[in-house]
Amino acid sequence: MTTALTRVDTAPVASPKRRRRAPGWLAVLPLLVFTAIAFGIPALAMLNGAFTVRDQATGATSYTTGNLSTSLHGPYLTALIGSVKLSAVSAVLGALLGLPLAQAVVTSRSRALREAVLTASGVLANFGGVPLAFAFVATLGNAGVLTVHLGLADQGWDLYSFWGLVLVYLYFLIPLMVLTITPALDGLRSQWREAARNNGATVVQYWRHVALPVLAPSLLGGLVLLFGSAFAAYATAAAMVGSAVPLVTLQIADAISGNVLVGQENVALALSLDMVLVAGLVMAVYLPLQRRSARWLDA
Repeated sequence: MTTALTRVDTAPVASPKRRRRAPGWLAVLPLLVFTAIAFGIPALAMLNGAFTVRDQATGATSYTTGNLSTSLHGPYLTALIGSVKLSAVSAVLGALLGLPLAQAVVTSRSRALREAVLTASGVLANFGGVPLAFAFVATLGNAGVLTVHLGLADQGWDLYSFWGLVLVYLYFLIPLMVLTITPALDGLRSQWREAARNNGATVVQYWRHVALPVLAPSLLGGLVLLFGSAFAAYATAAAMVGSAVPLVTLQIADAISGNVLVGQENVALALSLDMVLVAGLVMAVYLPLQRRSARWLDA
């Protein structure tokens, strides 16, 4: 009897040892394959083209760094600097204007207002391209409704300029900042504000010594995200300003289409590689900031 019971008791114990679970990476294998095809192959083609030059007479190809050197001189360098400058200014203004708007939404007692603002921000953050350019041209262009009604042309207003493009970019960067910083503002605990108030701190002192240090990683991360979005924008600037404002994305389009010089397609790939390097630096800053922010707000 004891032997039978022992066999019954020990039989189920041995079965889990024989079971082997499938590796966890198998679940993400389709995503890895899709990423390799959709991003890996174009990236390798761009990298190969950036270091390749073709002889127009014989058609022979050879590897060189001449394309990269060309992309960092003359009008190409001016366009790269112009894109960095435009992206930096737009990102800083978007962060400064988006933070108080997000704070007003978070502290509002109206749930309907919060949902409406966040929903609108999600739509506006993805509204760009030719429709956005046309909307601003019809509103604030040389013959726009507000331009004529308010007499802005007489005051020197020009939509087709650097600051005009900054204004257009803010249309989708401010909502993007609201979406980015709202979760971090939700993570600020009311106990911190009450503790600061009980110790005699003013609202300015609370924000200076408590809230902003905690939000700093999220703010910097949002700033980097806004910079990347503005840096990669193309259709809005192409439809609105053309070549009036030098931008690297417009230079890439001109080099590919041969509008300036024939046979500059590989220079366009070198310019694209320059953009990838800048984006890589941006992400290298953004990801550690996001991890640090998550640790602060989850503590």
